[in-house]
Amino acid sequence: MKLSEVKKVLETVQELKFRLPNGNFVAKHFHVTEVGLITKNFIDCGGVVREEKKINFQLWEEKDYDHRLAPSKFINIIKLSEETLQLQDFEVEVEYQSDTIGKYHLGFENGVFFLETTLTDCLARNKCGIEEKPKKKVSLSDVGKQSACCDPSTGCC
Repeated sequence: MKLSEVKKVLETVQELKFRLPNGNFVAKHFHVTEVGLITKNFIDCGGVVREEKKINFQLWEEKDYDHRLAPSKFINIIKLSEETLQLQDFEVEVEYQSDTIGKYHLGFENGVFFLETTLTDCLARNKCGIEEKPKKKVSLSDVGKQSACCDPSTGCC
């Protein structure tokens, strides 16, 4: 989600809920301890210099079980961050403590923000000798027509 999308959603919800990839929820008494701009300058394995910019929200919990962050308060935190840091409409990344600091993509569905796991990837597959996996083409008329016995050469299992 981009920052503008997050702000629009915050105007529509009464309560902030964040669902983790495992289905559990971030505790209701969480804090947003940081809103920031993360700029990553790097060179990929193919020698291409790249720059990546993201908005970062850090969620944190403490033992103040009565704490609740209202959507309107979160909007105010974002607005202050936009003014102070000159934030643009970049994708939002969320940090949340698990075994280590986890970094997640942010989505929204049915009144709940959800954290999606992030994965590493090779950005120079052609230079690294890694072939792109061809996408399997399926005819819509064949969807749902699987044989009772699966032949490994069919790609169905």
